Order: sequence, then structure tokens, then C-alpha cells
Amino acid sequence: MTDARVALVTGAARGLGTEIARQLVQRGLRVLVAARDLEAAREVSRALGSTTSPLELDVTSPTSINHAVQQGIERSGRIDVLVNNAGVALDGSQRAIGVDYRIVQDTWETNLLGTWRVADAVIPHMVTAGYGRVVNLSSNLASLTEMTEGQEPAYRVSKAAVSALTRVLAADLRETGILVNAASPGWTRTDMGGPRAPRSVEQGADTPVWLATLPSGDTTTGGLFYDRKPLPW
Repeated sequence: MTDARVALVTGAARGLGTEIARQLVQRGLRVLVAARDLEAAREVSRALGSTTSPLELDVTSPTSINHAVQQGIERSGRIDVLVNNAGVALDGSQRAIGVDYRIVQDTWETNLLGTWRVADAVIPHMVTAGYGRVVNLSSNLASLTEMTEGQEPAYRVSKAAVSALTRVLAADLRETGILVNAASPGWTRTDMGGPRAPRSVEQGADTPVWLATLPSGDTTTGGLFYDRKPLPW
């Protein structure tokens, strides 16, 4: 076992999650590649190399979360970095009035509660170690300042809640050595973003990876960032 930091990346079997994992490996971290589909996680892990390990993790299942985190700790000895990347965008052109509440519930379960549950499972191990970096994937569409239209309400509101969660976790963890921040990747060319998106996955992953690797002594916490700059709440 090396002294390299260990990162857990959720939703890492494709798109932005895979690129975040790849960039973390490039920076010398060991990466737990977590996804609902274990075989897909294995494929990504094989492609990224021997400093990665696949985990089956469904963020909508507390049992799956607890099992995956325990498995990750047993394999790697610790988890120093958590990137909560797993998320869904299900409501498309729906509006806030007349919304399908089944979609709202499914979106909330993954984007907010999934993020919260994984953080709650990992952070106690970070507290014990006295070090941690938590990055929650939010969105420009979740900025209240920019929320001037009603489309994609379930996605927007869930990601705004992720930003709020980031703030309260950061406040709760001050003086512990654990930094908690949110990052917007922007509109990125992934399965979720589609082929018309103007940003590459490399661009989208840059800010989450930057926050995940903030150096010891850095005090940046409780912020929302886009292209490494603060994004209005």
C-alpha cells in the first residue's frame, strides 16, 4: 500500500465521472471507480490502470452505499477524497407548474439524497484521519441568480439543494481539516449533456479535480465554483 491519497468517485463508469477519475489518477491518486453497474466500473478501472479499483455503488440505496464505502476502506485503508458525481436529469422541458412528481422524487433521491448519504458514510472516516476533500457536483442551472426560467425544475431545484448541502456540511466540518465545495462542470458533452454541448469532458472535470486536490493548508470551503472561479449562489 502506498501513501497516495485515495479518492472515491461516484457515477464513474462513464462521461464526466470517468474523466474525473482519469485526471485524479494522472495526479497520483488511487481511485475507487464507483457505479451502479459493476461490470462497467470494472471496464473503466481496467482502462485507467492498476491504481484504480471498481466498486458497485447505487447512490439511491443506503445498503449499497454502506457496503461500498466499507469495501473501499478495506481495500485502500482510507478514503481521503470524495467526488459526488452521480446524478440524473430527467425532466427535460417540463415546467414547475404541472410537473410530474414521480420525476421530482426520482431526481431528488439521486441528486440530493444520494449525495448526502454518500457524504454521511464517508466523512466520519475523514474526520478520524483529520483530512478530507469533498466535492459535490452542482450546476450553473442551480444558481439562484441565474434561475430566471422554469424549465428543468426538478433538476434545478435538486442541484440548488446540493449547493445548500455543501454549505451546511462545510459549516459543520470547520476546524476538522475537511474541505467541502461544490463544482459546476458547465454544459458538457456527455450522455446527459448531449452532443451539442459546447464543453468537453476534460473542461468539465477540471474544476472538480482542482477542488478534490486542494493542497494541505488550503482553507477554501463552502463555495460553488465554475472554471475555478466562484459562481453566484
